[in-house]
Amino acid sequence: MIILAFFLGHWYLSVLMQTLFLHRYAAHQMFTMSKGWEKVFYVLTFIGQGSSFLSPRAYGIMHRLHHAYADTENDPHSPKYSDNMMDMMWKTRQFYNDILNNRDSIPAKFKKGVPNWQWMERFGDRWMVRVAWGTVYTLFYIQFATSPWLFLLLPVHYLMGPVHGAIINWCAHLYGYTNFKVNDTAKNLLPFDFLMMGESYHNNHHKFGGRPNFGGFRWHEFDPAYPLLLLLNKVGVIKLRLGRDEAYM
Repeated sequence: MIILAFFLGHWYLSVLMQTLFLHRYAAHQMFTMSKGWEKVFYVLTFIGQGSSFLSPRAYGIMHRLHHAYADTENDPHSPKYSDNMMDMMWKTRQFYNDILNNRDSIPAKFKKGVPNWQWMERFGDRWMVRVAWGTVYTLFYIQFATSPWLFLLLPVHYLMGPVHGAIINWCAHLYGYTNFKVNDTAKNLLPFDFLMMGESYHNNHHKFGGRPNFGGFRWHEFDPAYPLLLLLNKVGVIKLRLGRDEAYM
């Protein structure tokens, strides 16, 4: 039970920070926050993703390109132009690293307003830091795992951020249902998103790239991250930018 709780805690904290900070804030600017709170969210993302920490700056830029060029040759991650999931994720990794290391020629409009705490971006990407996180996960399993089979979960811990990205960018472009006609293959992966904190409503999101609530178009579509955004807005941590549903950056 301890291992299951640890795995689920890591899963949901990681996907929560990915959907709130990397996706809805860094990429789409669905809300604003102070520089102080931005650094708090950087740290929370570092804790949540751990060994698979993703640069908010690189993620934001890359995801904007995904919306601008979805399912074309210029899409950083499209199943349509990949042989399989691993091929797509390898291409995504190369694209991400080019942005991270300033080897790209991406137009400036895609980089406007993305967060960029350079120290944390560099620190979180260090291999020694990633190995340290992986060591913590491994030692926890050595201490508390009650079966050798449980150690099969460790690779998911090590690669949690990319695992979440693969689920949406591969599966949600191949499987699911659609509410809206869009110029790409984005689908709503799950009728009730118990797994990805609203990210599974990918067709809804591709139709309304600036809408903070990814669900809400059918009775069963509940976006768990949206009430949290409303709470953070109410207490003054963030300020939602409403009325820009079709603006993706």
